[in-house]
Amino acid sequence: MGDWFDGLVSWLTDHVEWLFDAIGAAVEGTVDGLTGLLTGPPALVMIAVFALVALVLSGWRLGLFTLAGFALIESMELWEPAMDSLALVLVAALVAVAISIPLGIAAARNDMVSRVVRPVLDLMQTMPAFVYLIPAIFFFSIGVVPGVVATVIFALPPGVRLTELGIRGVDAEMVEAGEAFGTPPGRILTRIQIPLAMPSIMAGINQLIMLSLSMVVIAGMVGAGGLGNEVLEGIQRVNIAQGFEGGLAVVVLAIFLDRLTSALGDRTAVARATAQMAR
Repeated sequence: MGDWFDGLVSWLTDHVEWLFDAIGAAVEGTVDGLTGLLTGPPALVMIAVFALVALVLSGWRLGLFTLAGFALIESMELWEPAMDSLALVLVAALVAVAISIPLGIAAARNDMVSRVVRPVLDLMQTMPAFVYLIPAIFFFSIGVVPGVVATVIFALPPGVRLTELGIRGVDAEMVEAGEAFGTPPGRILTRIQIPLAMPSIMAGINQLIMLSLSMVVIAGMVGAGGLGNEVLEGIQRVNIAQGFEGGLAVVVLAIFLDRLTSALGDRTAVARATAQMAR
């Protein structure tokens, strides 16, 4: 099996190199552009922007935590590595969402697609995260690109599964009512199924982003930089302070992104209606 996989990777490298070059250039350009956007303004300005976004979307508690947490990152002189990691996570999560939601919708609407996708997702979830780096390094060398590619693959399963689960969980009577009024299948999907499944879809996006962030340290092993590089250097040099500070910065980013995506999920129409009914 190992020899077969090695042969497949070699064949792809020889015959589809142009595709990998194009993907690599697009990913690297996007990450560099977003990193420049995040690190261009002064750190204090960006901290205020992040705190304001948290305040508007989630409330004063997350706003205050964001202000204190990002100020702590700046005080530890980890602002640029943190923004590098944030850019990597955002790009990887965006790509993963763009793949996982359509795939989850297809699996929910077609049993054959679901039967094919399910074992693949099982394999992806049980495969050690380090294994994803092997083909990524062969195809894209070292740097940001293999880190993003490995992160996308690692983070895909919850987005696909929860999207499928959410759409399959929509009340059949709601779908039948739409069909009774002559609503086309496309509008049933966009006007009934997706809005009602949105809490589950947002939960999948939340988990997808958390898994993307968990790959930051592992991506540092292939030269992706950011906080992963700080933690990796702390391990290699047995520098407890450096490793702890890098890990603490990752935790701050994780809490910020988790609470922010959870707040966006609470703003969906179904979530608001459920909350009003509970009151």
